[in-house]
Amino acid sequence: MVNNTTPGRWFRRIIWVGIAADVAFALPTIAAPTAMIAMAGLPTAGSDLWPRFASLLIVMISVFSMPAGLDIDRYRATAWFAVAWRLAAVVFFAFEPAYRLLMLVDGLFFVPLAILLTQAVRSERAPAAPPTVAAL
Repeated sequence: MVNNTTPGRWFRRIIWVGIAADVAFALPTIAAPTAMIAMAGLPTAGSDLWPRFASLLIVMISVFSMPAGLDIDRYRATAWFAVAWRLAAVVFFAFEPAYRLLMLVDGLFFVPLAILLTQAVRSERAPAAPPTVAAL
């Protein structure tokens, strides 16, 4: 059963938007890394292999995040992983001033995902209201 709480629905929506954004950046970077790096205003890499490989990893992480976009209850660990890898990216890029744009993008996804998943899990675990006298 899919978590149909309001936070659960919004979590799934934002997961899919994040996947789409990551893939939209990563696939062109795999195909034309030098052009994408220049267009994004990022420092050049010593070899095209490393930006292409990093982009491949982003695509793979996106694929592994897809189950969380379908059912956060069934794939709870995957949902938390999808939040955790956004935080890891924020922390990683925070120490690289030239890559702060990437930190901000991941941060824009991390904050709402963390809040919404926490709310969805809590609302699912909330105890049901005690039965009323009329229901007995």
